[in-house]
Formats: sequence, C-alpha cells, structure tokens
Amino acid sequence: MVFSRFRRSSAAASAGEGSSEATLGEIARLSTEAALLSMASVAQGLDSDEVARRLKAVGPNQVAQARRHTILGELVGRSINPLNLLLLSLAVASYFLGDRRAAILITVMVLLSVSLGFLQEHRSNKAADALRRMVLNAATVRRRGTGVAADHLDVPIEQIVPGDIVVLSAGDMIPADLRLISAKDLFVNQAALTGEAMPLEKFPEPHLSATETHLDLPNICFMGSAVVSGIGCGVVVLTGSRTAFGRVADSIAARRVPTSFDKGISRFTWLMLSFIIVMVPLVFVINGVTKGNWFEAILFAVAVAVGLTPEMLPMIVTVNLAMGAMAMSRKKVIVKRLNAIQNFGAMDVLCTDKTGTLTQDHIILKRHLDIHGDESEQVLEYAYLNSFYQSGLKNLLDVAVLKHAELVDRLELHERFSKIDEMPFDFERRRMSVVLARSDGTHIMICKGAVEEVFSVCTRYAANGDTGVLDATHFASVQDTTSALNADGFRVVAVAYKEMPPAQEAYSARDETELTLLGYIAFLDPPKDTAAAAIAALQARGVQVKILTGDNDIVTRKICHEVGLAVDRIVLGKEIESLSAEQMADLAETASVFAKISPSQKAAIVDALHRKQHVVGFLGDGINDGPALKCADVGISVDSAVDIAKESADIILLEKSLAVLGEGVLEGRKVFGNITKYIKMGASSNFGNMFSVLGASVFLPFLPMAPIQVLTNNLLYDFSQTSIPTDNVDDEYLAVPRRWDLANITKFVLMIGPISSLFDYVTYFTMLYVFHAWDTPALFQTGWFVESLLTQTLIIHIIRTAKVPFFESRASGPLITTSLIIAATGIAIPFTGVGRFLGFIPLPSQYWIALVFILMSYAALTHLMKTWFVRRFGLD
Repeated sequence: MVFSRFRRSSAAASAGEGSSEATLGEIARLSTEAALLSMASVAQGLDSDEVARRLKAVGPNQVAQARRHTILGELVGRSINPLNLLLLSLAVASYFLGDRRAAILITVMVLLSVSLGFLQEHRSNKAADALRRMVLNAATVRRRGTGVAADHLDVPIEQIVPGDIVVLSAGDMIPADLRLISAKDLFVNQAALTGEAMPLEKFPEPHLSATETHLDLPNICFMGSAVVSGIGCGVVVLTGSRTAFGRVADSIAARRVPTSFDKGISRFTWLMLSFIIVMVPLVFVINGVTKGNWFEAILFAVAVAVGLTPEMLPMIVTVNLAMGAMAMSRKKVIVKRLNAIQNFGAMDVLCTDKTGTLTQDHIILKRHLDIHGDESEQVLEYAYLNSFYQSGLKNLLDVAVLKHAELVDRLELHERFSKIDEMPFDFERRRMSVVLARSDGTHIMICKGAVEEVFSVCTRYAANGDTGVLDATHFASVQDTTSALNADGFRVVAVAYKEMPPAQEAYSARDETELTLLGYIAFLDPPKDTAAAAIAALQARGVQVKILTGDNDIVTRKICHEVGLAVDRIVLGKEIESLSAEQMADLAETASVFAKISPSQKAAIVDALHRKQHVVGFLGDGINDGPALKCADVGISVDSAVDIAKESADIILLEKSLAVLGEGVLEGRKVFGNITKYIKMGASSNFGNMFSVLGASVFLPFLPMAPIQVLTNNLLYDFSQTSIPTDNVDDEYLAVPRRWDLANITKFVLMIGPISSLFDYVTYFTMLYVFHAWDTPALFQTGWFVESLLTQTLIIHIIRTAKVPFFESRASGPLITTSLIIAATGIAIPFTGVGRFLGFIPLPSQYWIALVFILMSYAALTHLMKTWFVRRFGLD
C-alpha cells in the first residue's frame, strides 16, 4: 500500500515540467509529517528492499550530462564538424560531375578520420566512465536496518530514490530536489539554477504563501545546489531528469565558456577554410583559361580543396587529448574535462592552500592548554564534546580531537550530556558552538574556533578552578603563547564556554557573547618530505607556486620556510580589502603568500592574476575553495575533497601532492606539443602546395596532378600523421608553460611553407628539362606525386623537434613506422597495378638519384630555417 501510494506521486511528478513544479509547490505547503507521508517515508529512512523497488521504478538519479555515451551519439558527434561537412560536399560534387573515383576516395578520407576518431573517443569515454567512478560524489542518507551506527550511510548520488532521507552539512551538493524536514542555519547556493551568487537561507516550516517561481520555495532544496553553511535534513521528492536541475541540464552543460585552446583551434580551422575559399576558385579559373577544359578544371579544383583541408584535425586533437587523459590517469591525475589538459600544460601560476599540499594532511592534537600555558584536562574534554556533538562538516581538526589517544578511556564522557542545539561553522564567524544539557538539566554552550574570533566574544577566563575578568594583560599573554606555538608550526584553536538558562530551547549565533575562555588546543601538521622537491620542480618548469590560506601568517611562514618556499612578505586578507583592481593585480603578481584570506578573496586573487595575463591553476579541496576553483583557468581538486570542490574542478588528483601535480603538468604540455606539431606540419604543407599548384597551373599545358592523384597523395599523407599523438616531446619543450599562439604558428607557416614550394619547382624543372616530360603528363605527375609525398612525410620529422632530427631527437616507434610505410608506398606505387589505375607510370632510374639530392637539400634548408626561427621567435 505504501509503495503504491509513492508510485502515484512519482508518476504525477514525471508527467512534465508543470506537474513537477506543482508537486514541489504542493509538498512545500505540507507539514513535516504530512510531507513524509506523501512520499511514503519516515524520518528514520527507507529500508533496503524499499530502496531497491523505488530504484527499479524510477531509475537511477542521473541527469543528462551524467548519462553514458551511446555509440550512435559518438558517431554523430564525431561526424558533424565543418571540415567533414566540406569534404562530404566535395564528394557529392565529384559524384555528380562524373568523377566517381574521386567521390569514393574523398568519402574514404572522411571515414578514416571519423572512424579513427570514433575508436579512440569510444575507448576514452569508456575509460573516463571508469575513472569517474573512482571519484563519484556521494550523499549521506538514513537507511533502516543497515547495521551501521546511527543508520547513516554514504551512498553514490545515482542511488538516491524518492523518499530517501538525506542529511546535509556544509560542503555537500544537494543530490535531488528535496523537502526539508529540519534545518539549522542552513544556507544554500543556487547559482547553478538561478545565477544568484548570494546564498539563501532555507527553513523546514510549511510555506503557504505564493512565490514568484518554484525556485523561491524556502523549504525546498534543489539538485545541483551547494550547502554553504549550516546543517539540515530532507526527504527526497524528485530525482534525475524530473528535478529542476535535470530539466535544464542540457542548457547548463552548454554554458561552458570556450578556452583559449578551443578558440585557437577554431580560428585555425576557419583560417584554413578561408584559404580554400580564396584558392579553389583561383585554381579553377586559371586552369580553365590555360587548359581550355573547364570540366577538368573544376574536378582539379575540387581535389585541391580536399588537399588543403586539414581533415585529420578533429581526430588528431581528440586522440591527443584522450591519450593525454589516459597517461595522466596512470599518474593519479583524473581529467573530468578533456580540453582542460591544454590549460594544465599552459599554467604558469599555481595557487594552493598549504594544508595537505605542503603538509602531510595528518593532523595530530599535541597540546591542550589553559590561558596560562599549563596542560588542562577541562580544555580537552570541552573540545571533545564540541567535536563529538556537532553535526556539520567534521574537518581534520575535529577528527584529530576525536582520535586523540588520551580520550580512549573517556568515551563515556558524552553519555553525561545530551544535545540541545548548535550554531554551525561559517567563514564569517570562523567558530562553531554546541549547546548541551547536563544530567542535572542545566545547559552549557561550548564554542571552538579561530583564536581571534573566539577571543572577540569572551569576557572572562577560567583556569585551574580560578575565574576572572579578561583584561588587556590576559590577551597579551595569550597572544604571546599562541604566537610561540604558531612559530613552532602549531595550529591553535581556542575553546570557550557559557552557562545558559535551562528554559531556553532554541539558540543562535547571537547567543555567542560574554563567553568564558578556557584555553586552546594545538595541532601539528608536519610538512611533507616531498613538498620541497615538488615546489622546486614546478618552479624549474616555469610554474610559480602561490600559497592562499585561511591560516594565520606565523604558521604559514614556518611551513613555507620548512619546504623551501621563499617568503619576502605575507599579505593578510585585511590588507587587500580596500585595494583597487589595478593595485590588487600588481600585488597578486609580486606576492607569493597570502594568509587569513576569505573564500571571495581567493577568487579575487585568481582574477587579479588573470588581468596580468597569467594562466592560473587553483588546487583546493574545501568548501571555501569553490569560488576560486571556478574562477581559475584549470580547477584542480582531490578525490577526498568536499562535493562542492569536486564538482567545480576540471581535474581530480587521486593523491593530494604537488609531485603528482607536476607529472600532470608535463602530460598537458606533451598533449599541446603534439597538437601543435600537426597544425604546423599540415599548415606548412598546405601553404606550400598553394604556391606549387598556382605556379604549375599557369605555365603547364596539363594538370600538375590528376584529381584522383591529388586525393591519393592527401590520403597517404594523412595516414602518415595518424600516429603523431604517440610521438615523443623534447625535454626543452616541456621545460616551460606553452600557450596557444596562432600568430607564432602563422609566422612559422609563412617561413617554412614556401620552402616546400621551392623544391616542388625544382622537381618541376627536373621533370620538364631533365626527363623531358613536356609531352608526357603521366611522367611529370608521377614524379611530382612521389616527391610531394616524400617531402611531406619528411617534414614531419623535421618540424616535430627544434633539434637535429633523427640524431638528437627521434620520433616515437609508431610515427617512424607509419612514415616508413607511407614512404615505401609512395616509391612503389608507380610500379603497381594501382599506380596504373591512378595514371602513374614507372620512373627512370636517374629520377631516384635526383630525388635523393632534392630530399637532402630540402631537409637541410628546412632545418636551418626552423633553427633560425626557434632562435628568433621561440619554440611556441
């Protein structure tokens, strides 16, 4: 009966957008008990059998961008791009013009590009799905009959079902649309849905009045939102595509702003298409006028258009990115968004917190002192009670308190108290409090937090049974003691309390006044042994490391000194509050360490570095890191991070280590290097071919190559480039960040492209005046075909490195193999039946001697020009 009532509710919610909004509006008006009843649930949660039935009935809790890739979807996505559409149009044109061989060959080229790209993308998607499963976000739910303490379970978000009772705390992502049944100071950020940056407070009480939209309902939390602070508990109403987030998931996914890499690839593609638009009509007109055969001229122009099209670009880019992602995963770096790899390699500034990055992230409670600096059992007990009873996000400090060895025989301590209320931690107050009832019924508030923020609400002290009024001398003494601890690398947290009226039932942050200071607890988080070497390696690779931490300046200076990070000055958060945008940018560029800064200030520092033209990476794992992660060019988090950080990041580290990060940076640079190689090779070859074809069209009485020969040449050359993603990249190229620079690429193409054209003309002269091919078009076409294919294949190995090719820098095995195969095919094809079919004839033996000299001269001149270019303009 219960399950059937749930199914009717679920079916109504699934009927459409309007009914989903109506469902949320209706349940928002109900009391807590009635809301639970409407979802056929109870406050203790569902049992496992009921969860299984509901999961089968409504399906997994997934939205559009979380669905698995289908083979059809991959094929369609791979096929539809400007280059393929152009080629297919040319194939259709060739077919209707009667050149079916050309139409078939062009189609084969498209199929080669699409199929290679599809196979690699399919493999990478399967691998990416497996990698994502390693870092899935989870939600805490109440489930009955689990045998787990308090029946609280962390389950993957996909397994959340309507009726589940979800427990929320700071740092959580809302896993579904849910109706709150309890909340305490719960603030939620709904920017993913509404664009409103300010968090909204949510309440569990019924809401009877009308709202402007269903997103304004104060007791409904929506999937995709994030808990900024406070705690809460709610019953799931809608899951998956039925949620508000699910209905707009496609448009949200489409909002991603193109990176410089995306824009650069697009500009290059349209640059090449612009060449084609200008070149092809010119070739058509020149050949039509000079040869008098307009039908043959248009077939040749179509073939030239195909030859100038960088049809392998989408495949090369995808394969490079996918191979880079796989290589990075083997080094414990998981890529959530492939195009982030290029930004990873281009990153020249890394901003990071110190905890867990410079330090071991294994915090130990070492001291518990009163305000006089003496060991205090009361401070330890009150700190334990505060950490034990708080229901918000338990950070590493809380875990250290609860695991403290001295408390092993004190586990019965909490049994003498019962919880009344709490004031969760937030980044404005920087403290949190719990209110407990003693066994005699009296209430006590226990507050724990940052030293200055706790001191600011204290008026008295207690130590060794002695109490008194705090004055300036006490504060000075406490500050001296805490400063000494900070200087030794300890993180210090203050502990205070306040006796509360027994009749009071509800409390708020306004009650945190006139507290009695007990003392402080001190934690040690030693620096990592690998941190100093990792920082030195990053700096040697051109990546500045900047520390952005909420911790105080004394501890930060100590840790930075121990890991070898030079600290001329430490900028405090209060110093940057009144700076102008220009002053902020100057300070962000020159300073290396920022302490006691807020989440918004972290994002402001990243934005300031952008204004100085830096490519900024941000490594963070906390609630306060979300804004900076989204603002950075590449957001980096770890698999143990809070949900908000993982959701905002582009790259996930399986190990929070700068050494692991450094390996990922190198892979990013390798990917970018290999993509740039293809672009330089293809563009240089195409640019040179433009001059060769134009010149030959003017003075030759026949076509320099038949259309089918041009297409065959292009197909073989394309095949030789398919293994570029496997290529090695020189250490010198990896030494510094690399950015997309179309201007530099254009200069390179203008310098190198004409060289290939020069030796094409040498080949023309040789074929016409040495081998007398004026009256034998097939001989001329065969000679230029072989020379063109071999020089294009050779240039791959010259352009791929700034060093002397073959001697100082060798290509990868697969690239060498494909080059040899294509070279051998080009040499052999005139002597085969395929060659005769294509219109080729065997070449005289003297031709091969001339070809060796042409190839050697071409290689030498191209290498010299490349070397001069690198010295003049750099490696980019």
